[in-house]
Amino acid sequence: MKPKKMPMRMCLGCNEMKLKKDLIRVVRSPEGEISLDFTGKKSGRGAYICRSSECFEKARKARRFEKSFSCRIDDSVYAGMENELEKEENV
Repeated sequence: MKPKKMPMRMCLGCNEMKLKKDLIRVVRSPEGEISLDFTGKKSGRGAYICRSSECFEKARKARRFEKSFSCRIDDSVYAGMENELEKEENV
């Protein structure tokens, strides 16, 4: 039997290809709301980051989220995502 192919995605922060299950999906819903998707099942356009706040900050500084979603993202949205990510890291 052939081994099962594992999906790979690129982290927006460190630009490394990693297993999809090891990354967190950031999603822009059809309504335009941007949030973290820990399950990977929300509908909308997705982008991926590592489970570290360093990669989140790198992607934020380089405006990679805004380029991926083709829209301007408010600082309050970034703050909310950062709080969610810190809660996930502490668990």
